[in-house]
Amino acid sequence: MTPKPENHVPEAKTKVVEDLSNLIKNKKTILIASIKNIPGSQFQEISKKLRGKAMVKVPKKNLIFRALDKSGNETIKKLKDQIKDSVAILFSDLDCFDLAGELLASKSPSKAKTGQEAPEDIEIQAGPTDLVPGPAISELGAVGIQIQIEKGKIHIKEPKVIAKQGEKISAAAADIMAKLDIKPFSIGFIPLVAFDVKEGKLYSKINIDKEATIEELKTAFGKALPFAVEIGYICEDTVKFLIGKAGSHEKVLDNLSPKEDSEAKEKVEEKSDDTQTPEENKSEGGSEQAQASSSENREREEK
Repeated sequence: MTPKPENHVPEAKTKVVEDLSNLIKNKKTILIASIKNIPGSQFQEISKKLRGKAMVKVPKKNLIFRALDKSGNETIKKLKDQIKDSVAILFSDLDCFDLAGELLASKSPSKAKTGQEAPEDIEIQAGPTDLVPGPAISELGAVGIQIQIEKGKIHIKEPKVIAKQGEKISAAAADIMAKLDIKPFSIGFIPLVAFDVKEGKLYSKINIDKEATIEELKTAFGKALPFAVEIGYICEDTVKFLIGKAGSHEKVLDNLSPKEDSEAKEKVEEKSDDTQTPEENKSEGGSEQAQASSSENREREEK
């Protein structure tokens, strides 16, 4: 009976798994990012931007699985759920969210293609262009853009939305944006999930827009400050407003009607006159008795 041949794993694949395993053990952060629809030239450009910050690997999916399994960490194996087609695995000593921020910052603008969904309303602004009269006139007119000719160039008279958010971009709109060098899309690595090796934590929501988050914090602070002043919460940010509030209240009290103050004072004085203490009553009674005794004594002497 012929023995079954042993499964032989090519040395190159074994080396890849070994290298990935070492990176998993020695790096602080492991991040899975989508690289779908990224042209090769832009992939290389982004990888260059990340040099010194992260190592970018694009091994086959089954080799990544083997390296994760070899780690023996049950939590890190959950990364496998996010590893699909067109992904890269990044290794870094940066914090998970710092690395995700680097990826978002490294995105580059991209031209629109026919059939893509507009990420937002795409508006052609009014103003001069570098287009010369010719076929471009009818192409601009086809998407409803009003023009006029100034100094031998096409001038757009009024702004015009040529693709609404969520709608598919038409061929005519894509062609016009290409001619006007409008790039409504951004291409880059999209962070999907990250694992902090030292902390042993898995982070799935790391696609954070820093600018939008800062605006949200500003709005929240703007609402919190007047509320804190209203309830009299004292801190470095509210103390000057609370002092101002106290000062305004003082002015209101100082500006009370003099008539009201006089009437209040008279009522207090009247109440004081009508009220006598027991000591005062006793003193008055004793005085009357003394006067009566003195009169009786004088009458006796005269007799």
